[in-house]
Amino acid sequence: MAMDTRADAIRAFLESVHPYDSLPRDELTQIVGSFSRREYPAGSEIYSAGEPLKGIFLIKRGAVEVVDRNGELVSILGPRNSFGERGLMRDGLAVTSARTTEDSVILMLPDAELRRLIAGFPAFERFFNRSRPAETRGTDLSTLKVSDLMARNPVTCRPDASVQEAARLMREKHISSLAVVDNGTLVGIVTTRDLAARVLAEGLPAETKVAEVMTADPLTLSPDSLGSDILHTMLERRIGHLPVVEEGVIKGVITQTDLTRFQAVSTAQLVRDAAVADSPEEMAEVTARIPKLLMQLVAANNAHEVVARLITDIADTVTRRLLKLAEAEFGPAPVPWLWLACGSQGRQEQTGITDQDNCLILDDSVTEDDMAYFEKFAKFVSDGLNTAGYVYCPGDMMATNPRWCQPRRKWRRYFQGWIDQPSPEAQMLASVMFDLRPIGGQPALFRDLQAETLEAASKNSIFVAHMISNSLKHQPPLGLLRGFATIRSGEYKNHIDMKLGGVVPVADLARVYALKGRLTPVNTRARLLAAEHAGVISVSGARDLIEAYDLIARLRLENQAALVRAGRKPDNFLAPSDLSDFERSHLRDAFVVVRTMQSAVGHRSGTLG
Repeated sequence: MAMDTRADAIRAFLESVHPYDSLPRDELTQIVGSFSRREYPAGSEIYSAGEPLKGIFLIKRGAVEVVDRNGELVSILGPRNSFGERGLMRDGLAVTSARTTEDSVILMLPDAELRRLIAGFPAFERFFNRSRPAETRGTDLSTLKVSDLMARNPVTCRPDASVQEAARLMREKHISSLAVVDNGTLVGIVTTRDLAARVLAEGLPAETKVAEVMTADPLTLSPDSLGSDILHTMLERRIGHLPVVEEGVIKGVITQTDLTRFQAVSTAQLVRDAAVADSPEEMAEVTARIPKLLMQLVAANNAHEVVARLITDIADTVTRRLLKLAEAEFGPAPVPWLWLACGSQGRQEQTGITDQDNCLILDDSVTEDDMAYFEKFAKFVSDGLNTAGYVYCPGDMMATNPRWCQPRRKWRRYFQGWIDQPSPEAQMLASVMFDLRPIGGQPALFRDLQAETLEAASKNSIFVAHMISNSLKHQPPLGLLRGFATIRSGEYKNHIDMKLGGVVPVADLARVYALKGRLTPVNTRARLLAAEHAGVISVSGARDLIEAYDLIARLRLENQAALVRAGRKPDNFLAPSDLSDFERSHLRDAFVVVRTMQSAVGHRSGTLG
């Protein structure tokens, strides 16, 4: 009789806990018999980090304290909270330790039963499987990979081939372009348009070498680029052929013909409108449509990194258009220059709200007299960005600040000084400047500088230690009670900041991994993947952190899209009470992963994660 009463109590309890509340009646009855019930006095250890887990734990009464591998407090859980599942879902080993903080009753479901439920019931698979689901993107060009679109096995010729030979080859193959390759390396591209405009129109002989009329060092894409990169580049640069290159080797060619069966109306339209806008005011009309675009992209279930890339593409186009208008306004620049973005634009992670962060690297031949030109140039572009909706940086991290408009040699001294003397300001500036990405001008001004800086910084253990310390300043909003530490007062009372408490801690960790491994990617997710590939972070650590980041970034975007649907401006503040139990549980787990990885970085040397 007592056993029946206990089973009835467990059944009644499970009916109030998701996802058990979704089970059919007979299945729930069977599961009740599979649970073991354990009573723990306060201070009892339930399991410790590194030991095998034989099942999933569920708190029926009491409280449990979860600590990471370094003994730091992560969270205190209460009734109806599960724990232990992250280790179970990865490889059967716990990544945290758990002990009771008061007398508690804990239910434990064996591993085999949990796996059966995950395999048989979608609600359990969604709740307990933290793996990133495959996303269906349909035939939207914006979200397809270049490797899915390009014409493979490209037809090539040598630069010393004659234009007549090139024309015959194109006629035989029924193609409109040839990749020009020298010793296995792409050196140019020649098209039927080149033959018409540069050979026939100029009356050049048939023996003219292809090297004399080809487009040398053409713009290229990688196989991992998005389809939007193709369309945006073609629209903005007004070109019809794009070689696809991987590690210097030509893999294929994309042409406008390849795109005729695809459409990417929304983002392509905004990029096209921005690329031909004649004033910042016209650009503002374009960027005003970004919130609606964000809402549509999120509604289409695009991955967060795809949404952010597409939105950042618009900012890039606006910036490049302003750079062209500035040169039209003030005339050609006196020396070569490079405009770079940092912050979220630099990382290609813009969402529905952003300010501008940028700088100028000038050729070392620049003179004091030349600086007057670049002062006007930078002001024109920065003012234009502000008018277009990319407001001035509150920290004055803009090319209009003379400090961030300097010749290359000065930038080299900046980086070296930050590395040699890592003061708090130096740490902050280095963190920002490690996210630089060229937007317009001469990329060569930054290419060697980036490699030199990564090498020097990674070799300086004191600087790396300071960067690690700086990366731990933003903590996930984990509360000791009820899961989250929400804002206590003001407009966003009872909300959490999904930027400073969510994506920024992961971006900071990814920057440290990139520094340790001398990795060149700037995008946060790309850095995490590169760090895993390079062995800077363990496979299990990378998998957990990427999954946590995906969830945090997705919920941030979904919250912004919901605000837009409600007629409000998007922001970074989310109320946990607006989430379902399912979402709150997963978000809490994601924050636990981030906090655990932060602790690992702060306590270890050598391999991170």
